Amino acid sequence: MELISSKIHLDFIRWRWAAFLVSGLMIVASAISLMLQGINPGIDFAGGTLVQVRFVQPPQLHEIRATMTRLGLGDVVIQEFGAREEIIIRVEKQSDDGGKSSQLAEQIVKSLEPLAGQGNVELRRVEFVGPQVGSELAEQGALAMVYSMVAILIYVAWRFELRFSYGAILALIHDTFVAVGLLSLLRIEFTLVIVAAILTLVGYSINDTIVVYDRIREEMKRRKKQELAEVINIAINQTLSRTIITSGTVLLVLVALFFFGGEVIHDFSLTLLFGIIVGTYSSIFVASPIVLLFEKKGMKGGSTSVKAKEAVS
Repeated sequence: MELISSKIHLDFIRWRWAAFLVSGLMIVASAISLMLQGINPGIDFAGGTLVQVRFVQPPQLHEIRATMTRLGLGDVVIQEFGAREEIIIRVEKQSDDGGKSSQLAEQIVKSLEPLAGQGNVELRRVEFVGPQVGSELAEQGALAMVYSMVAILIYVAWRFELRFSYGAILALIHDTFVAVGLLSLLRIEFTLVIVAAILTLVGYSINDTIVVYDRIREEMKRRKKQELAEVINIAINQTLSRTIITSGTVLLVLVALFFFGGEVIHDFSLTLLFGIIVGTYSSIFVASPIVLLFEKKGMKGGSTSVKAKEAVS
């Protein structure tokens, strides 16, 4: 399926400096927000209490959420756990809870009893998640990101060339940093669900970049006498229909999830919605032009574009 005519030839490389300016502004805004506000750690990282209850006749989640709001316990996350009858309620760390998680659980169960109808509310589990656990999760999450980027660097360098690796990694860092900056700016809670969204964003972004890079490599083999900038433009134009169809369908799904998916996945869908837009943008306007920059840098260092093209072939 071809949405863009093959006769259309858009000069994406010509717009690279304007794109770099846009990226620079997004990075600066993200950095300022992170310095002034930091991230808003959720219960998973800041600590809190997890309460699991079981209903015989389960009420609607919005009724449970309204009841928790009336208790004034701060940030509360409510999720079904395997079945509608099993509910997980995660409450942020209370200022005076110390070792009083059991009292908090009793308070929650008592407040939920009016919603149980003819049945009962059974307390199944109470766990206190301390901030130390949260710091360990943050450390492990950061290490996972570093390991994945190193693996991507090695793979792209082996599959393509080292300059493509630089482009892919810088685009990934760009996407991740800007996404985290948006979370900070909007004061969205940074939870394990958000970590999953960012890892999904990383996977989508690198996949989109690899598709464009693969076409660039093919065109470099076919057009050895043409300038690399022109080759990159041709490759991006050839993948434009695929990019619009893929990103467009994913965006449609995410928009539906954002508006109709409910509060539980609202932040997840928002993070992915922004991430898919930025990831698609960076594949065209960040990752590809960076290859050209390293090409020119290589030429200044004594190598020639001809040699680079020969290496690809």
